[in-house]
Amino acid sequence: MKPTDNSGWLFVLPAMAVLGLIGLIPLLTVVNYSFFEIFILSSRFWVGLEWYGELIGSARFWQSFGRSIFFSMIVLLIQIPLGIGLALCIPRGRLWIGLSLVVVALPLLVPWNMIPALWLSLLNPETGLLGRLGSILGWPADWKASAFHTWVVIVMMDVWHWTSLVVILCYSALTTIPAAYYQAAAIDGASPWDVFRFIQLPRLHNVLLMAVLLRFMDSFMIYTEAFPINAGGPAEATLFLAVDLGEEIKAFNYGPSAARSVLYFLIIVTVAWLFTKAQGKLEDKAAP
Repeated sequence: MKPTDNSGWLFVLPAMAVLGLIGLIPLLTVVNYSFFEIFILSSRFWVGLEWYGELIGSARFWQSFGRSIFFSMIVLLIQIPLGIGLALCIPRGRLWIGLSLVVVALPLLVPWNMIPALWLSLLNPETGLLGRLGSILGWPADWKASAFHTWVVIVMMDVWHWTSLVVILCYSALTTIPAAYYQAAAIDGASPWDVFRFIQLPRLHNVLLMAVLLRFMDSFMIYTEAFPINAGGPAEATLFLAVDLGEEIKAFNYGPSAARSVLYFLIIVTVAWLFTKAQGKLEDKAAP
């Protein structure tokens, strides 16, 4: 029996070393800080699991967790069907495909820190396009005082920014479907719904799982886009987990914020593991 050649791992070692420096070492540092009361980084006192106990028993923590989950569910329910629909609507002509994908991808090119500034300028009732249109349609100029209206703005902003990712992923999967499948469906007189259900949707399974995982993780960690809109208000209605964590860090509460970060990390890892297991089960079912 020929011995296994593991020399390929030598090419992975540089990437693993970089990952350890930028990922593992900071993570271990945060875990270490979560067990201390830190006044300054050179003066700290061991408190054990005290911060974790306070967080788990904190109503504010669970409320912000619930808001984050609710927000992620809303954007997923909007972006996944909308992304699939837009991907199906992309023209098949060679020139139009390129133009359509460029236009669709434009929101992804906008830097994260510029998105809230862009939307706030658009919502300005005096100079913004959406603000002027909203005043005609009855949208209140003081929308920041309404929790519902603030949620609408943040959801619209996230949908505008990230639906493009779902469109591109879905379109890439749709292009792998052989033309013979469509020809056979046309001969059999299949309806557009039948084509989507039995030909296109099976090809989208794995891509959709990836899209759901990526979008859940991004939306669950929303901070840069959400905080400038209304700083977690009104009355903490948009105080998501990441926003609350950011406030703890700004207040120099290193111990509690480190414990919050560790719990945050464990939640994300658990969700990623569940999605990986789900994808594995789908692949097992699809295997002959």
